[in-house]
Amino acid sequence: MPKTLSIHADLLYDGNRRLENKTLIIEKNMIVDIHDQKGKADYSGIVTPAFIDGHSHIGMHREGEPSEEGETNDVVAQLLISNDPLNSIYFDDRAFSEAVDFGQLYSCVVPGSGNLIGGKAKVIRNFSPNRRDALVKDYGYKMALGYNPRSTTDWKGERPNTRMGVYGLLERKFDEILLKKEKAEFRREKAIREADKQLKEAKISAQEKTELLKDAEREYQLSFSTEEKDYLELLSGNKTAKVHVHKEDDVLYLIYLKEKYGLRISAEHLGDVWHKDIFKELVKHGIPIMYGPLASLGYKVELKHGFYQNARLLMETTTDFGLMSDHPVILTTSLRDTLKYFLIFGMSELDALALITRNNARILGIAEHLGTLEPGKWASLLVWDRDPLHLAAFPRLVIGEGEILRKRK
Repeated sequence: MPKTLSIHADLLYDGNRRLENKTLIIEKNMIVDIHDQKGKADYSGIVTPAFIDGHSHIGMHREGEPSEEGETNDVVAQLLISNDPLNSIYFDDRAFSEAVDFGQLYSCVVPGSGNLIGGKAKVIRNFSPNRRDALVKDYGYKMALGYNPRSTTDWKGERPNTRMGVYGLLERKFDEILLKKEKAEFRREKAIREADKQLKEAKISAQEKTELLKDAEREYQLSFSTEEKDYLELLSGNKTAKVHVHKEDDVLYLIYLKEKYGLRISAEHLGDVWHKDIFKELVKHGIPIMYGPLASLGYKVELKHGFYQNARLLMETTTDFGLMSDHPVILTTSLRDTLKYFLIFGMSELDALALITRNNARILGIAEHLGTLEPGKWASLLVWDRDPLHLAAFPRLVIGEGEILRKRK
C-alpha cells in the first residue's frame, strides 16, 4: 500500500454532514486532510466511516459450533465482575471475516446476560487476526436486570429466582464493598492522624512520617482483592456499566440504582419499552441508550411489547442513541439493515448512519479516534458501490486504520 492514499468521495457521509466532491488524504493510519480539490485519486465512490457495533458477543458464541462450545455465559457464579471476554474470543470465528466484508470493523464485546454481573466490556477490532492487537478500549462492565439473571437457577452459585431476590443480592454486594472501603479509609485516616500527632510531639522525624504515610497507603491498597478493586472502579463511576434491561419497571429500577450508587450507566436493549415517558426518564437522568437488537424474535414474555414501532417513540424522544446487533441474536452484518426502522419513521439518512458510526463511538468513549471522518482521526472508512442505505449496497473498499482490508472491483 502507498505511503499516502487519496480517496475521492463523490458523496461523503462524514458522520456529521452530507458533503459532495471531497478528497480524503490518508497517511499511515490517520486521515490527514479532507479538501475540495479532486485531482487524481487512488479510489473513488460514496464514503462513510466504518461501522461500530455497540453490543456484541462475536467470537464468543461462534459460527458453525454447537451451543455447548459457546463461551458467552459462565455458569460458575451470579457475580463475575472480573471476567474478561477477550479471554473467550476466538478470532478465527468466521463472523469476524464477514463483519469486515460489510464494513463492521469494531464491536463492543460483552459476556452474556445470564449473570447479574457477567464481566468486563471491551471494544475490539473485528479485523484483528488474533487477540494481540484487538483491544481498542477497556470500556467497563456488563450487568443484567430483569428475567435473564433470575432464569438461571440451575447454574452454580447463589441464584434467587425472583427479581427482588436478584436485586437484593446485587445491592448487598455493592453495600458490602462500600462498607469495606469505608473501613479501610477510616484505618488510613487514623494512621495519618497518628503520624501527624507523633511529628507534632517530636516523637518522629519528617522522614519517618513520610514512611508511615506510605505504609498507610500501602495497607489501604492491600485491603482489596482484584475483584473488589473492579467493584470499586464500577462504584466510583470511572467505568461504565452496560446494563441489559428490557421491561419498563426494570428500567426504572436501573435509574434508582444509578442514583443510589452514583453509577455511570448505559441502558442496553430496551426492547419492551413502549411508552415514551420511560425513554424520557432515561434522557432526564443522563443515561445513554444502546438500543436493539431490532428484527429479532421476541422469544420471551419480557419482549411481549417489543414492537418495531417503539423505534418511533425512541427517536421522538431523542436521536442521541446508538444501536447494537447483540450478535448472534442478529448477525453483526445485519446491523446496517436495522436502520430501516428509523428511516421508515422519518429519520434522515445522515442521522440513521450516525447511529452506527458517530453515536456508537461517542457512547463507547472512542469518538477521539472513530465515528466521524476528520483530519486527525483513524482512517477507518468504507467506499461503497452505491448509496450505503440501498438494499444491495456493498463496500467496494474497506480500510481499517489505514490498511486496505478488502478491495472489490
